[in-house]
Amino acid sequence: MARQTGSRKRKAPALAASSLGSAAAADGDGPLPPKKPKRPAALRSLLHYLKGREVGARGRAGLPDFEGKLRGYAVQKLPELLRERELALGTLNKVFASQWLNARQVVCGTKCNTLFVVDVQSGQITRIPLMRDRGPGSARAQPSCGIHAIQLNPSKTLLATGGENPNSLAVYQLPTLDPVCLGDRHGHKDWIFAIAWMSDTVAVSGSRDGTVALWKIDPDMFHGSIAWHNDAGLPVYAHIRPRDVETIPRASTNPSNRKVRALAFSGKNQELGAVSLDGYFHLWKAQSNLSRLLSIRLPYCRENVCLTYCDELSLYAVGSQSHVSFLDPRQRQQNIRPLCSREGGTGVRSLSFYQHIVTVGTGHGSLLFYDIRAQRFLEERASASPHFSPGPAGRKLKLTCGRGWLNHDDLWVNHFGGIGEFPNALYTHCYNWPEMKLFVAGGPLPSGLHGNYAGLWS
Repeated sequence: MARQTGSRKRKAPALAASSLGSAAAADGDGPLPPKKPKRPAALRSLLHYLKGREVGARGRAGLPDFEGKLRGYAVQKLPELLRERELALGTLNKVFASQWLNARQVVCGTKCNTLFVVDVQSGQITRIPLMRDRGPGSARAQPSCGIHAIQLNPSKTLLATGGENPNSLAVYQLPTLDPVCLGDRHGHKDWIFAIAWMSDTVAVSGSRDGTVALWKIDPDMFHGSIAWHNDAGLPVYAHIRPRDVETIPRASTNPSNRKVRALAFSGKNQELGAVSLDGYFHLWKAQSNLSRLLSIRLPYCRENVCLTYCDELSLYAVGSQSHVSFLDPRQRQQNIRPLCSREGGTGVRSLSFYQHIVTVGTGHGSLLFYDIRAQRFLEERASASPHFSPGPAGRKLKLTCGRGWLNHDDLWVNHFGGIGEFPNALYTHCYNWPEMKLFVAGGPLPSGLHGNYAGLWS
């Protein structure tokens, strides 16, 4: 964050008191009180703020509020300024998860069970070895699974994701990406779909087996700066078990489909939100163990696959096949109406909250932006003369992503008639707000098609 600075106030020119007094005495009224100097008007333009910051001017009063307004203005105006630069990912299949590691590197996980780091400036891709379960009968990645979740802890010193076995939780140290530990003992019996950190050393995973597991990472595992290796030169990591495993309650309407699809943690309330594919939102008190507080039937219960939380508004957002629903668990009556995002019936595939703007990644290759305060989508700006500010065009702002890469294999020829282009589902997106950049990735929506898309919007 840039240093908060202000403008230097110029002193008003002082009048000579003796001449002022003499003139007043000549009129017989006695000495007049000195004239109060005028206070210069506060300058609030963006240009003035930036120039003041450059020269390191004094006078910081009121600037925190101004900087807050400036950030809010930037958040609202950034989407219409974004321009895409596609990134080539070779033949990797469908990016499901991503997170910024630093100003130029993003870590990603794919359907083909590949964990890699892409340099958004050079395009270089570095693959990260996956951790393997202990024991001769350890499961291998299943063909249609992959890495669905990547999350960094609050201090950005640890990264949690899936292992070579998609049922296991893998934890790496940052920035080196050395392996720390693998949760492969008495944990999940099916694929991990979601991960959330509750603190720097406590993570929760949600699985397709209908359970959420709480994991405690021992700080002694990663305090050393050098990774341990065995005689063969392979890295050595600990094998851990969860501290607590809780089962999602069965719904009477759809008891066989309680798969945990997404998680979001509220640090302010120390609560964990979970979405299951049977159309329910679950809330857990997250401390040394997990204690379920409530379960709510969602208003739109088809393909609820993403969830995010806004601490400032104490609000969860759930993405479904055609809507984003907003939930405040402390309110019986929800005051914010759901937003409809019908993009060819392909659904909401990724969601994020920043201040009052919700970013929506769809299954039809587009990004939408919703202002939660105004309860409407951001709108396009009409082209106008350079001498006038453009006015709203009335259409919602939609950024359409590029073509990416699609494998023209036998399945594409036989089942999809050799259709030249498929819009890419945007399964993941993440912002780098200090540098005003947005990383977006995904791939073709039909499960049998093999392809990828990645782009840097800046």
